[in-house]
Amino acid sequence: MTTTTTPTPAETEQALGLLAAWDAQQAAYITNREQRFAIMLDVVDQVVPQGGIVLDLASGPGSISQRVVGRRPDITCIALDHDPVLLELGRTALAGQPVRFVDADLWDRDWTAGLDGAIPDAVLSSTALHWLPSDVLSRVYNDLGSIVPPGGVVLNADHLRHLDGRTLFAELSALDDERTQQADRASGALDWDQWFAEVTAVERYGRLAAERERRFEHRPPNPELSLGFHVAALEVAGFIEVGPIWQYLDDFVVLARR
Repeated sequence: MTTTTTPTPAETEQALGLLAAWDAQQAAYITNREQRFAIMLDVVDQVVPQGGIVLDLASGPGSISQRVVGRRPDITCIALDHDPVLLELGRTALAGQPVRFVDADLWDRDWTAGLDGAIPDAVLSSTALHWLPSDVLSRVYNDLGSIVPPGGVVLNADHLRHLDGRTLFAELSALDDERTQQADRASGALDWDQWFAEVTAVERYGRLAAERERRFEHRPPNPELSLGFHVAALEVAGFIEVGPIWQYLDDFVVLARR
């Protein structure tokens, strides 16, 4: 679901401001968010060849894509998501950049059709795949194992809760989440509801809000899968090197090499 109008320079400038506000409200939920992105970009530099392709999986408005092409303008990003509001914001904010936004639902078994045959050298995702139940996530990882070429990578940055009875680990992680949110809110970061209200007050995005509600109203709650589950599912999917390359409490970047 897309608009039929090319954004004006003023609309793109406004969208860039809303994307910056998105980053601020996301950072309030994720301590050291930029550190996660930095290590992911370091891996991209190592494995993605000149003129390569990066798949920004469950991209939202394209925070990863914006950083990838900012650092490596030779790369083409495919930003794939199913949220019409966030997709339209990304298309508007990153108009003119080598980023193609694709509307596809990871719950659909044929979601890879949206790639139009493109073969990604790297697949990056941030704070999104934890919404998928175990069967859907395992299938998505298997799909990635079939499309990522040998030597290519998957990088997933996400909250992966401590589910193994280590109560102090869990308590420290929860305390850190609360501390980060309080500090960032005091600095002016919006929460999700405030940010979404600000975005949908703009007609270009507000007209898509009802469709967004329709798409997600019956999705189940966050299943809270563990780091071990992600690692095992990626190994089963055919990735030969899998493990966390960065961690802060219960926040991880998991790297899988095909």
